[in-house]
Amino acid sequence: MSTTLQKADHRATLGGPAPTAPRRRPTSQQWAAWAFLTPVTLYLVLFYAYPLYRNLDLSLRHYTVRSFVQGDAPFTGLANYRTVLDDPTFAPALLHTVVFTAVCLVFQYALGLALAVFFNQHFRLSATLRALFLVPWLLPLIVSASTWSWMLNSESGVVNALLSAVGIDPVHWLTSPDWSLASVIIANIWIGVPFNLVVLYSGLQSIPTSLHEAAAIDGANAWQRFWRITFPLLRPVSAITLLLGLVYTLKVFDIIWIMTKGGPADSSTTFATWSYQLGFGNLVPAFGPGAAVGNLLVVAALVFGLIYVRVQRKQALS
Repeated sequence: MSTTLQKADHRATLGGPAPTAPRRRPTSQQWAAWAFLTPVTLYLVLFYAYPLYRNLDLSLRHYTVRSFVQGDAPFTGLANYRTVLDDPTFAPALLHTVVFTAVCLVFQYALGLALAVFFNQHFRLSATLRALFLVPWLLPLIVSASTWSWMLNSESGVVNALLSAVGIDPVHWLTSPDWSLASVIIANIWIGVPFNLVVLYSGLQSIPTSLHEAAAIDGANAWQRFWRITFPLLRPVSAITLLLGLVYTLKVFDIIWIMTKGGPADSSTTFATWSYQLGFGNLVPAFGPGAAVGNLLVVAALVFGLIYVRVQRKQALS
């Protein structure tokens, strides 16, 4: 035994390989960590990674109904993307997507912030009214869209009835190319305001009241206190609110499809409805181009997500 130890010491002295240490077995805490990570990993792989992979595969192959079932679609590269870019529907759908997303984000954030500041005053019935404002957010989208379709109906809608009562001619909200996009924008703003209200109200609760009291003592009025204290301190919450609203608004499908189906004459078609119409709305489905349009939405959301991460990183370093 002593001879073996002497040989090991001699090899270590000469620079030879030292004897390897025995492997450590995972501890109970490590096993517990793996047990918690496994369901999350499986969920992400099954419901995020795999669908994204399948959508990318659909956009790079020429799928028909037969090849979609049998799985022998030929590889076509970027041909589906070229088909989408050359389609006359691409430019109007892109414009409608940008307008729909931008207008909804601006009004949802502005109205949500105004309501959050209003309810932050903690007056009587504040909690009750706040709960009532959550109703549009809690309703199923099919119920909300159907309600707005009834309200904006050209013949029997309550909105046109109110307009007629004040002497204004009825508006063809859902059947006119001039008003269809505005109609779905109004409905989506109504649905999205409660989310902005809840998140921004939570952000306002984290701002110390002592800052406002000190500013009031220094002579700052309500607008100056909001613009110089509330709004800057609310910037991180505002950023994540706008990002989540952007990702949600880009993929809005239910409201538009139920109210106008992207029409009339594609006047309210966005990338979300166009992708569905290509893949499932025709007798001869175009799975590849439909998947390509869907991937354009994914890329747009990813770009804005990366911009958000970059901005947050710069703010953390500054």
